[in-house]
Formats: sequence, C-alpha cells, structure tokens
Amino acid sequence: MGHGFAVRVYYEDTDLAGIVYYANYLKFIERARTEWVRGLGIDQRALKAAGLVFAVRRIEADYLRPARFDDELLVRTVVQSLTGVRIGMQQDVWRGEERLFAAQVVLVCLTDGGQPARLPAALRQALTVGLGETDAAD
Repeated sequence: MGHGFAVRVYYEDTDLAGIVYYANYLKFIERARTEWVRGLGIDQRALKAAGLVFAVRRIEADYLRPARFDDELLVRTVVQSLTGVRIGMQQDVWRGEERLFAAQVVLVCLTDGGQPARLPAALRQALTVGLGETDAAD
C-alpha cells in the first residue's frame, strides 16, 4: 500500500528560471515520509524519547521534468524493502499523470548515539502491510 501527499509549489520553492529548485524535491519527499509515518500511527517523538531515530542512508534521484510555481503535485511513497534496520522505498513526484521526479531512498534506524538499531516490532509490522504494492492512493 502506498501513500500520497499533496504539495503546492510556492514562489519560494522556485529559482530564477521559475522552476522548482532541485533541492526542494528532497524537502517535498521528506515531508511526505513524515506524513506517511504519522498516518501509520507511528509517533516519532515517542521513538526519539525511546532513543531511536531515522536517518537517510542513501538517495538516488532522477530529475525528469520541471515543476513550476503554483503547480499542484503529488508525492507517492511505496515501501519496496524492509530489513531489521533498513527501509527501502520509492518516492515519486507527479503533476497529474506526468512523473517529474523519482527517488530511491534508504532509511536506517539508529540509536540517538548513531549506532544501528533494529526496527521496533510494531513499526516493522506497520511497514510490512502492503510491502511493495504500487497503488499510491492514501
């Protein structure tokens, strides 16, 4: 099961050419991941209080087409792989039926001291639901 997160492009998101500045796509997909986890009922503040955090380990990004001021976008997130400490996902940014940006993202679970940590069982169970499905509707 995938997740969809709507984003509107604001003037502040664009560069002098009037297109979305490349680094802002990373912000869009970060916000989408945060809302996706919240939607799963996972309290990231409680995880942090328990000494666990998530960090981006790797991103491979393809910028396919430009988004522009006032565009309505949709960030689709799909979990593709899950191990004891890693979450692999595909995140795409769409404008209607047109894919503008594609990213393969690997997250890791860490202790607050920066050491690898196993994903809590409840979190792992929530992430396992729909693993690999391509339907990105929320």
